[in-house]
Amino acid sequence: MSETELRDGEAAPAETNLDADDRLKPEYVRAVLDAVDRGDDEEARALVEPLHPADIADLIELAPAEQRKPLVAAIGERIDGDVLAEMNDWVREALIDALEPRQLADLAGDLDTDDAVAIIEDLDEADQRAVLRALDPDDRAAIEEALSYPEETAGRLMQRELIAVPEHWSVGDVLDYLRADDRLTTDFWEIFVVDPQHKPIGTCNLSWVLRSPRVVKMSDVMAREQTLIPVDMDQEEVALRFQKYALISAAVVDGSGRLVGMITVDDVVHIIQEEAGEDALLLSGAGDGDINEPIIDSYRARVRWLVANLFTALVASAIIAAFGGAIEQMVALAVLMPIVASIGGNAGTQTMAIAVRALATNQLTRSNTIRTIRREIVVALLNGATIAALLGIGAALIFATPLLGWVIAAAILVNILVAGLAGVLVPVALERLGQDPAVASSVFVTMVTDSMGFLAFLGLAVVSGLVAAA
Repeated sequence: MSETELRDGEAAPAETNLDADDRLKPEYVRAVLDAVDRGDDEEARALVEPLHPADIADLIELAPAEQRKPLVAAIGERIDGDVLAEMNDWVREALIDALEPRQLADLAGDLDTDDAVAIIEDLDEADQRAVLRALDPDDRAAIEEALSYPEETAGRLMQRELIAVPEHWSVGDVLDYLRADDRLTTDFWEIFVVDPQHKPIGTCNLSWVLRSPRVVKMSDVMAREQTLIPVDMDQEEVALRFQKYALISAAVVDGSGRLVGMITVDDVVHIIQEEAGEDALLLSGAGDGDINEPIIDSYRARVRWLVANLFTALVASAIIAAFGGAIEQMVALAVLMPIVASIGGNAGTQTMAIAVRALATNQLTRSNTIRTIRREIVVALLNGATIAALLGIGAALIFATPLLGWVIAAAILVNILVAGLAGVLVPVALERLGQDPAVASSVFVTMVTDSMGFLAFLGLAVVSGLVAAA
């Protein structure tokens, strides 16, 4: 369908608005924004009508910042809690500021507890109180309880809407209960079986209930082995349990073992994506790394790591200054020094990225640290030997100085070996000290590889007699 046809007010099927990668087509986004600019809200609503809530959230994010509020005003009836839940945090925060507490409460009231909490937790304290006052008492109590748990824990992630039944019920009792009570959640994959103290003692897939005779007791069809999530467990650890045990949903229990909620795999998918992206961004010192983040916040997040790198670079500069006389005697040293440092830095980054990921996924633990270090030493020796041979032969031929080839080959081998060790030891040491290895590892590993690269190359040049000591 052409852009002209879109402007005539005919709503296109949702699939025609998406490209092969399920992203909104640029011409479709322009058509919607043009309708908003012309004040034709009816056409804008018709164009947006076929979209999934996640695609509506993408549409708002793709709009320029100054056009987002007019767009939301034009398609207001399509903006519901599901759209807000799918929206980028920075964009959502800006739009929420324009909503009245009563409007926000109406949107949050239509969501599961976990999604409502994700929206309300980012508000300042005064706005939170105003929205909570506007909620129904039951919703308010559930959200207040969730907000009482630390951020990024199972208590914040879980939803309270679940199905729990006593073990003495039959399958028929459960089916009648599900059909008779309209207040029950409609989105669930398993039924939790609890004892009189509301402690989970088993779980039963919905498919088992549907395929079992009505007279069978739940205690006879339920699985007593289940994965329970403590309410204060970190969300990253929750995601690892879902991945390890291939869970679709899991019960969340409080300190006394009582069932207080459940976590579903759709929530965990978001967590896995967030945590993976967060570690990658922390390694680069890019802060949140969100293109919707305010410029001043991006500046503050990035500049402190650049300042830290400035001071670590001074260490390498001091080593170069100490060998200033040697460099003056042979210009080739100045030409080749950046190669030694660069290759060492890349080797260290590779190992560090693997180590940080292994720590985050519990693949690297105290029980296999030594084995991992030995493995990285072997990999470093193989890589170092390969690069050293190539660069050594090349330097000897280009500068017609065989000794220079041997010196740079040895320096490369030493620096890559040190880089491999630093890439593992620095993240492990930070993790043992209770620090996030993704945050500061890159600064220390870069300092080690740069300094050792210059020291090994220039030191070997002096020791070998290639140049005289200054």
